[in-house]
Amino acid sequence: HTDFGNLSSTRGNVAGMSNSTRGICAGGRNPTFSNVIEYITISALGNATDFGNLTSATSYVAGCNNFTRGAVGGGSTPTIVNTIDFITMASAGDAADFGDLSQARRYLSGLSNAHGGLSQGY
Repeated sequence: HTDFGNLSSTRGNVAGMSNSTRGICAGGRNPTFSNVIEYITISALGNATDFGNLTSATSYVAGCNNFTRGAVGGGSTPTIVNTIDFITMASAGDAADFGDLSQARRYLSGLSNAHGGLSQGY
């Protein structure tokens, strides 16, 4: 196996997203809750680069995305939350509020669907 690179710190319970260019890791915990968003460029070996921050330090979150936008929802701060943040995959920057889940949840999974360059939703 080949070492691809490293995150800025070891974290568990993160949200993951990717498109054909970037792999993104958001939030997590070790041992404190994190608001860090980092990305790697899939076509090149190297350490993660700072992308921005979630709206709050959150762990046990779920991530999903389409070609242009990523969403991170739920989790713990340590209080269980119902928030959803979003990012624009192609440009670095802090996450913004997208809305709320119907109820506070953690230990989530995320999925998405996109076809032919048209977003089918989150």
